[in-house]
Amino acid sequence: MLEHGGQLRAAAHRYGIPEAGWLDLSTGISPWPWALAELPASTWTRLPEAGDGLEAAACAYYGCSQLLPVPGSQAAIQQLPRLWPRPARVAVLSPCYAEHAHGWRAAGHDVLELDDDAVEPLLDSLDVLVAVNPNNPTGRLLAPQRLLDWHARLAERGGWLLVDEAFMDATPALSLAASSDRPGLIVLRSFGKFFGLAGVRLGFVLAEASLLLKLAERLGPWAVSGPARALGRLCLEESEHHAQQRQRQLQASHRLAQLLTERGLPPRGGSALFQWVASERAERLYDGLARQGVLVRLFREPASLRFGLPADDPAWDRLDQALAALRKDFP
Repeated sequence: MLEHGGQLRAAAHRYGIPEAGWLDLSTGISPWPWALAELPASTWTRLPEAGDGLEAAACAYYGCSQLLPVPGSQAAIQQLPRLWPRPARVAVLSPCYAEHAHGWRAAGHDVLELDDDAVEPLLDSLDVLVAVNPNNPTGRLLAPQRLLDWHARLAERGGWLLVDEAFMDATPALSLAASSDRPGLIVLRSFGKFFGLAGVRLGFVLAEASLLLKLAERLGPWAVSGPARALGRLCLEESEHHAQQRQRQLQASHRLAQLLTERGLPPRGGSALFQWVASERAERLYDGLARQGVLVRLFREPASLRFGLPADDPAWDRLDQALAALRKDFP
């Protein structure tokens, strides 16, 4: 199992601070969860069925013609490599969410981890190219047309472009969702991050119909629970609140970037839900924050920290105080 953010219990055990005593900024998940509607009892007592409006609501929200609900986009990341019929040459734009390279390697494929500038000379030798956009953890954002140009070259030879748009909700105009019915283009979307409901375990795969059918067969029946389907549909349909959530996240992310800069840790990148600080002292900084009960996400390659968004004024004040203390210890 790879390490991820949100390991609060492990941090509490390691540092001897009760879970309730932490400010957890280790995940890129909205700290303002969507209001939970009361669900019909049938969502708990009956097996889930298609035709409940979830697919239609998701297509309208993402602006695509077809998609497949999955139990979190992580499920698709693990299963898509097993749909490729032979050993493939796969490039993953790195650093990024580590499960992508891990999933393709685990399925027996040859995986290269490249930076963006290395793609062009190698593209025509690849079967699959994987990009996280906006990237996690760096926040790098690739232009849609650049990605579509790469897709066209891959698709000429039957290749795939897989784009993980888990952090795209705040910038929907930059999504490839509207083009996702093109052969060889696969777009992943995450529900829990934007809506602040990661525990629902819901995501979507946007792609051509034949590939969605193969993935559905691999996942098997009832892959997404009835409550997750019902809650997902309600959240996706509440369009009058989506713009407010986007604005709130973007403003908080900008505020976080300013605070980190003022405290001597200027971010190298970020998205609507996090800011990324690259530093050779990342491990020491992580430890210094953790000893104050502030949990962030540590990356060792490259050495860096990812800060999620504080939820309210007390959380902002606590982060500011922790950063000020940290600066005294590590000037």
